[in-house]
Amino acid sequence: MVGLVIGGVVGAVLVLYAADRALKARAQVRRLRSMSDRLAAAATRSEEQEEQRQVAAQASEALTSVLPAIKRPPLSVPGMRSHGAARRGTDGAARRGSGHDRPGQHEPGHSGKRPSRTGEHAARSSDRAQR
Repeated sequence: MVGLVIGGVVGAVLVLYAADRALKARAQVRRLRSMSDRLAAAATRSEEQEEQRQVAAQASEALTSVLPAIKRPPLSVPGMRSHGAARRGTDGAARRGSGHDRPGQHEPGHSGKRPSRTGEHAARSSDRAQR
């Protein structure tokens, strides 16, 4: 009789152990399935975002191929003198003041140093000379 009781206790312990392992295995499978679903959803979102980026890049390329001037700065701004007029020399008054076509261009033989500043502006001194 003592053998049957010991055998029953050992059997019950084994059944409880097997049930515990089965429950833990089911929980593990549930967690893995949940993680797999989240990973698949994230991958789908990432693919959709990448597709949207590619579509936007293709649209941008198509626009700049149709309008190549979009990559260049404007030739003129309303109310201001155009860059082409200064280069062609059609506006001589604008060229007389500085002696250079554009900032950064130097005359041959010029050292590149700026003259010392006297505090007077070229426009002001010419105004005084005309009075």
